[in-house]
Amino acid sequence: MGSFSIWHWLIVLLIVVMVFGTKKLKNMGSDLGGAVKGFKDGMKDGGQSAAATDDKPAAPAGQVTNAQASDKTTIDVEARQKS
Repeated sequence: MGSFSIWHWLIVLLIVVMVFGTKKLKNMGSDLGGAVKGFKDGMKDGGQSAAATDDKPAAPAGQVTNAQASDKTTIDVEARQKS
């Protein structure tokens, strides 16, 4: 009961093939292989792009200027705690 023999694994494989079918198992295998390849390519590209961005300073994003702060159509609301 501790370890499974080769016959147990063959029976499990036969049941899986009968349930899913060979075509669906082939498609799942190729999809899994494509996903792994895409992940590896993404990790490789991610390492290169991170090294390239270290050389260039990042531009600040979303800073509010005085022209935007003095816009009369916006309402500045301050949250207060209930006592």
